[in-house]
Amino acid sequence: MASAPSNQAWFVYLLECENGRLYTGITPDLAERFRKHATGKGAMFTRLNKPSRIIAAKPCADRSEASKLERTIKGLTPVQKRWMAQQWPMQHALPCNAPQ
Repeated sequence: MASAPSNQAWFVYLLECENGRLYTGITPDLAERFRKHATGKGAMFTRLNKPSRIIAAKPCADRSEASKLERTIKGLTPVQKRWMAQQWPMQHALPCNAPQ
């Protein structure tokens, strides 16, 4: 992934996979990162657990803030992650479906 300008917003996002598992990641470009996950070029986790949709995304001021939030979220249970995702605004939860 190309590096983002230091003043560009980063996102923490939660993917739901076809088998119901959740993946947490960070990116400055949600659409491009989802495309990579969906086409098998993202993380190993999403190569093994095909992503179906982004269930939530939260903008952060910078990569550092996004990384800290990602670490916190990765320590939560799936139930806690889903509850938290419901609290985030949905305008950042796109694209919502994997390409066919």
